[in-house]
Amino acid sequence: MAFLLEPLTYLFFQRALLASLLTGALCGLIGVYIVLRRMSYIGHGLSHAVFGGAVVSYFLQLNFYLGAGLWGIASALLINQVAQRRQVGADAAIGIVTTASFAIGVAVISRQRRFTRNFEAALFGNVLGITPADLWMIGGVTVAAVIGILLLYKPLLFSTFDEETAEVYGVPTHWVNAVFAVLLAAVILVGMQVMGVTLIAAALVIPASAARLLTHRFGRLLWLSSLLGAAMSILGMYASYYLDMASGATIVLVGAGMFLIAWLLSLEGRRGRHSAP
Repeated sequence: MAFLLEPLTYLFFQRALLASLLTGALCGLIGVYIVLRRMSYIGHGLSHAVFGGAVVSYFLQLNFYLGAGLWGIASALLINQVAQRRQVGADAAIGIVTTASFAIGVAVISRQRRFTRNFEAALFGNVLGITPADLWMIGGVTVAAVIGILLLYKPLLFSTFDEETAEVYGVPTHWVNAVFAVLLAAVILVGMQVMGVTLIAAALVIPASAARLLTHRFGRLLWLSSLLGAAMSILGMYASYYLDMASGATIVLVGAGMFLIAWLLSLEGRRGRHSAP
């Protein structure tokens, strides 16, 4: 019991643990749609786009969440708009928009000839520096994302599995995809505080991929992925504390271990089905 309670005596760890828990569960929930839509690259790409916005907002002395958030939402909507035109695939649209945005951030940094700890935190995460304001922002995005998923559950599910058929049946896929893109940008924005630009994509993909190996029912997939994301974050934070390692990297390594276990369990399940008479 002391093993679990000792880190909780520190206020910074309490905040970091809560932020990681919410972010992990949130990334697990949104990640299901990312994996099923085969758009795993978008998490990596949008985090780079948000980084560009963070750099620009810093040098314009704007609020981080306001500047980077608006930039990320604009990038997500632009990606969605370009991809909807069919001539350009979603992966190409993501690559063009997000790398251009990231390049703007790098160009601004090189122009100013200085690189501050603020950008290091954006690149690699700074979960131990989470403030009460950050927690409120993460909590607000979590509530908004859950409500958004519940309201759009059926049209989002339909468009995820068969977008063309969904359009035939009158589902406004363009608006559904746009709202989902905005939610994803918001999740990545708050997730960067915990994971950083370089690791947020893993938090989106790993829990959903592991859950998909364990179940084929969509409803179960959603809550299982959220649960795995939360567990990955909590175990990663404790491992980071006791091993004195970077929290973001430790969370991802724990997630990779969980995925390996899920993969082995799925292989064992397949062998059992094949050997059954």
